[in-house]
Amino acid sequence: MNHWQPKLTQMRSSPARQRGAVLYVSLIMLILLAMIGIIGLQVTGMQERMAANYRAINLAFQNTAALVRDSECGLERMNDIDRAGCTVVNRADVDTQCDKLFDVGDWVAGRNLVNAPATMIRQIEGCIIGEADIGMGKTQEEGSNLMPIYQISSFNTDTNGNDGTAATAIDTIFKL
Repeated sequence: MNHWQPKLTQMRSSPARQRGAVLYVSLIMLILLAMIGIIGLQVTGMQERMAANYRAINLAFQNTAALVRDSECGLERMNDIDRAGCTVVNRADVDTQCDKLFDVGDWVAGRNLVNAPATMIRQIEGCIIGEADIGMGKTQEEGSNLMPIYQISSFNTDTNGNDGTAATAIDTIFKL
């Protein structure tokens, strides 16, 4: 009697066929994990640079705002308003010519990280055209109660001009 019997080799897989499959799967997983790690490092580096730029821009803005505040305080001292601890602004440093064209954008474009800090102060109450109660269009001598109006344009960096990486400009109107 011939009975059919399955061969044992057909039921079991040979160890030679399984040897490389685990190695290939583990190598692919290792490559995927390495790629995830590299991407994570790149994202972290980008966030670090973004935080440093944000800090530099904020420091530049704060330094420029301090420069404007110091100029305002100096203008108050120049106009006989008692303020202590301010840098005195000389009358010769204040531009009073209305016919001279002044564009803040061009003035800022002429600045760079090396020639900061810089401030431009213009007395502009005589340059304003109009008929309002503040005496626009008149000089200080013509109007008895006319208070001076100044345009203060300031430019500064995150390090106050010492090898800075970011710069800002502020243009403001200051009325005493």
